[in-house]
Amino acid sequence: MRGDLVLRAQAGDHQAFAELVGESIERLYRIARLIVHDDDAARDGVQEALIAAWVGLPGLRDPRRFDAWMHRLLVRECLRVADQGRRQSTIALMVRPGSRVAMPDSSAVVELQNLLEGAFRRLPTDARAVLVLHYYADLDDPAGAVAMGIPVGTFRSRLSRAKASLKAAVAAEGRALDPTAEPSHDSA
Repeated sequence: MRGDLVLRAQAGDHQAFAELVGESIERLYRIARLIVHDDDAARDGVQEALIAAWVGLPGLRDPRRFDAWMHRLLVRECLRVADQGRRQSTIALMVRPGSRVAMPDSSAVVELQNLLEGAFRRLPTDARAVLVLHYYADLDDPAGAVAMGIPVGTFRSRLSRAKASLKAAVAAEGRALDPTAEPSHDSA
């Protein structure tokens, strides 16, 4: 069914394209929001990606690759919007305590969420994009690489560096929140 929608949209069927987009618009927006961390910039990125998709759709060789192609267009537009430095805002991360982690009260959850938000904000846009594609969009490394337009090995190394950067940013954010804390001497 989905492949049929792509083929119809490639032939210029506006309704088929609207159905394809309608299935994923909220997810695309959430991904964009996490990458650029601004509502207006996220909307701009999604809109530009959808325009690029409509214009470029006839050239898509494999209709089964529509989702990966759409992610790639979205990431490209989000990075372009972020590079323009249009807006600065915050990002909302939902922190859910795991079954092995005991959170004593809601204030600890809020404190942890604030710590993660601050750390995530410190990351460069391309590092946020790799983390969002891997952890939020749940793309495996090959699909993430396609979305970023880079080789799989490069995606993996960027993901590794992004995780290390996030860890360092969490530590730095923690020190900023608690200046009396001792600096960590972990070797990662």
